[in-house]
Amino acid sequence: MKPRHKRFVFIGLGLIAVAVAAMLVLNAFQSNLVFFFTPTQVANAEVPKGRGFRIGGMVENGSLTRDGDGLTVHFVVTDMAKRVPVTFKGILPDLFKEGKGVVAQGQLRADGTFLASEVLAKHDENYMPPEAAEALAKAKAAGAQSSSTLVVNPR
Repeated sequence: MKPRHKRFVFIGLGLIAVAVAAMLVLNAFQSNLVFFFTPTQVANAEVPKGRGFRIGGMVENGSLTRDGDGLTVHFVVTDMAKRVPVTFKGILPDLFKEGKGVVAQGQLRADGTFLASEVLAKHDENYMPPEAAEALAKAKAAGAQSSSTLVVNPR
């Protein structure tokens, strides 16, 4: 093989290696990407099916219940317009309380209950993630226009 052909082969193999590496990086990035949704978006079926996502809003007052095992908790996340029941098995953060902001990561089950694998509570009474604050403001505005609310799998 001529030196010129060898160079083309090496360049071609280098381009293939770069393309495979880029594909692997993009695939890893996409599989770790988690989107944030509000209870209104969950109720309107705007969430991905079979994929994990985050749901955020306020923990509804009077909705927190615990199972006999001491680890499984049930509560309702609301954006003041729609409600989504959440089930979590594990230890809740110290700042988790009814009437406070929460972000839960997990998957939506077929029965409409959100099965959380992780629960995050806001760390300061004045702090809320910008997307959660914006979503709550939109939901409150939409709730003022329409007084009807959808209850997904009430407890």
